Amino acid sequence: MMLKGKTALVTGGRGGIGRAIVARFLREGATVFAADLTPEGSLAAHDEDGSHFLKLDVTQEADSIAAMSQVSQEAGQLDILVNAAGIEIEKTIEDTTLEEWNRSFAVNVTGTFLTSKHALPLMRAAAGQGASASIINFGSYDGFIADPGLAVYCATKGAVHALTRAMACDHGPEGIRVNAICPGYVDTPMLQSFFTGDGSGAGGKSIDDLQQAVRDVHPMRTYGTPDDIANLVNWLASDEARYASGQLWVLDGGLSAQVQQMKL
Repeated sequence: MMLKGKTALVTGGRGGIGRAIVARFLREGATVFAADLTPEGSLAAHDEDGSHFLKLDVTQEADSIAAMSQVSQEAGQLDILVNAAGIEIEKTIEDTTLEEWNRSFAVNVTGTFLTSKHALPLMRAAAGQGASASIINFGSYDGFIADPGLAVYCATKGAVHALTRAMACDHGPEGIRVNAICPGYVDTPMLQSFFTGDGSGAGGKSIDDLQQAVRDVHPMRTYGTPDDIANLVNWLASDEARYASGQLWVLDGGLSAQVQQMKL
């Protein structure tokens, strides 16, 4: 059990990837707080999995302060923070409203900032007990290269990448490691929304055809699962990753490794 005795908080903890991370942390012996807007989250299901639910709107500073206060009262420490909450808008900048632009940055970037900011005192105390604490942000391969019709999403993920590096430099001396996971296509409600959205380029194709086309563009001929992401998150959260910090960990089935125009 890699996380026995540790306490973790996962934002977006009732979403597709968030639920997988929470489940893996629980199996590894951690006390886990699953933070989200509702107990059901994006999967519209509420399973009693042994985690502690926290109602949290990551865009609201008061919510972040209250969440950390609850963690402090109930667990007394915070060793692991996973900033998995996020949204995606499928539009070019010309079609994106200012409200949509601000909302995307509020959730994906400001949410990461606020939750991390108010978690630091608890994490600093945990790191001071001889082990490192770990913050894991969620970037995207879209923070390096761009999918068409995802302009604001790409911009927010690039910001998360830069913020991750800065946090790692600032708080590494305090024993707090900071990394970002940068997934490619992962089978989540967000991906299924992409398949049916304007940004997907479906062009009249069936959803099955579009899903297979996405699989085929990957060198591994598949896209990822939430458990694939949770496996890497678990390692970065554990003491096995004690020397890993300030890095952007791309997990995309080799998608971004290939020269696209040469693909057969």
